[in-house]
Amino acid sequence: MSLKSLENRYRLKRRAFLKYGLVAAGAVVSGCSQTTSPRRQQIKMGVTSRPRMLDPRLATDALSSRVNRLIYHQLIDFNEAFEPVADLATWQQLSETEYIFTLTSFPVFHHGQPLTADDVAATYRSILDPDLGSPHRGSLKNIRAINVLDDRTVSFELYETDALFVGRLVIGILPKDLIEQGHMFQQQPVGSGPCVFKHQSEQLLVLERPDGVQLHFLPVKDATVRVLKLRNAELDLIQNDLSPELAAYCDQLPELKVIWHHGTSFGYIGFNFEDPLLSQLEMRQALAYGIDRKAILQAMFRGQGRLAGGLLVPEHWAGDASLMGWPYRPEKAKTLLETLKQTLKNQPGLVNADGTISLSYKTSSDPTRIRLATIYQSQLKRIGIDLKIQSYDWGTFYNDIKQGRFQLYSLAWVGVKSPDIFQYVFALDAIPPKGANRGRYRSPQADQLIRAAAQADSMTEQAQLYRQLQRHLQQDLAVVPLWYENQYAVTTLKLTQYTMYADGRFDGLLTAQKHS
Repeated sequence: MSLKSLENRYRLKRRAFLKYGLVAAGAVVSGCSQTTSPRRQQIKMGVTSRPRMLDPRLATDALSSRVNRLIYHQLIDFNEAFEPVADLATWQQLSETEYIFTLTSFPVFHHGQPLTADDVAATYRSILDPDLGSPHRGSLKNIRAINVLDDRTVSFELYETDALFVGRLVIGILPKDLIEQGHMFQQQPVGSGPCVFKHQSEQLLVLERPDGVQLHFLPVKDATVRVLKLRNAELDLIQNDLSPELAAYCDQLPELKVIWHHGTSFGYIGFNFEDPLLSQLEMRQALAYGIDRKAILQAMFRGQGRLAGGLLVPEHWAGDASLMGWPYRPEKAKTLLETLKQTLKNQPGLVNADGTISLSYKTSSDPTRIRLATIYQSQLKRIGIDLKIQSYDWGTFYNDIKQGRFQLYSLAWVGVKSPDIFQYVFALDAIPPKGANRGRYRSPQADQLIRAAAQADSMTEQAQLYRQLQRHLQQDLAVVPLWYENQYAVTTLKLTQYTMYADGRFDGLLTAQKHS
């Protein structure tokens, strides 16, 4: 679609919104602002929905987690190589199963009490309490005991060794007194982070920075409307969640600027290993050789991304920069298919009368995902694969994937930091509902490497094992690795000093400046 066509489409859409009063949301926002502090400067960020869970013990979605980082401090954070580093505390490993954490600062909670080791212990004990129903309890179930040694020191005792344990302690710390009172943090969050919670409704969430600048998060579901509001100065920025076409459109507008940054979201095509065709390595290899990832990345994403090899980005401490995925070799793909068809002669129904092989590909009804599917269809047709596209609303699509009702599908893993994701995604004992091995992948070698890495004594040894595992997964084609999509933010020219991060966090809002 041309830029002019997009302009016309957006103008028409905006007129419709004006006609039916849907852009009157600006008046609602104005009213909310008056109840907070109209004299304070406001930085307004458009988001896809209201952050649903402002209790970090219960939050799982990316939007809530990114907002919670602004409200709460956590024991541990990650550096650019995704290695654990101190946020509130340094640590010392006393034995294979005991760690001591020492607070290096005592920030004050927003209700006036200083954060101490008692608050750390109370937070993690509440997560381990089955009555809370924390989704993070499973990743912390190895904790046997939590002991407060003094105001600044807390120890964690484990049932068994876990070289990744320190990196699991990234949940925001809550005040002990409010935990014991049963305070509803999801409605009235109280943390010790840089931003204080001020107000929330279905239409608006307001936080306040230490310098008094208010951060307004405004839910605007429709991506086109978010861009319109940005152009009309009703918003100051939006981050991600636009189609590649719309992001490119914003990049052409003189009144907006787009900030790009390398990302960690891993796009892939998944296989059903219980399917008689896709269980064949030659079939998976033909598919991998038959897709021109570089051309798709350039055409669909304007080159804003990197070709992927392993699930972890190359700069990750357990990443492997030597892995680049499968090259585009259509002639090789054809040869593999011809060889495969010879072995399928005695299995009727797998090869069509015209010599092609039919496969079904499931995707969501998102327009970008459908366009990608049609590109795969066109490319694979050239090597003799008839790809049947089936698109569904997100709920139906995702349920089918979890239930194993597919041959091929495509999704992305977003915000991956810890390499224990390999256990969750590729281990034999992680087939849904126990995990996310949706393709029913089975590999004794992969399982052995996953177990060995989990039992390793050091991150150095783990890194070697995880790199070996990723090389095996690429060779075995557990999935077709596609690309790591870039992160991006679209801002008005008045907003400056906004910093992007590979994992998509909103920390740039702490330094952003808005000029009149």
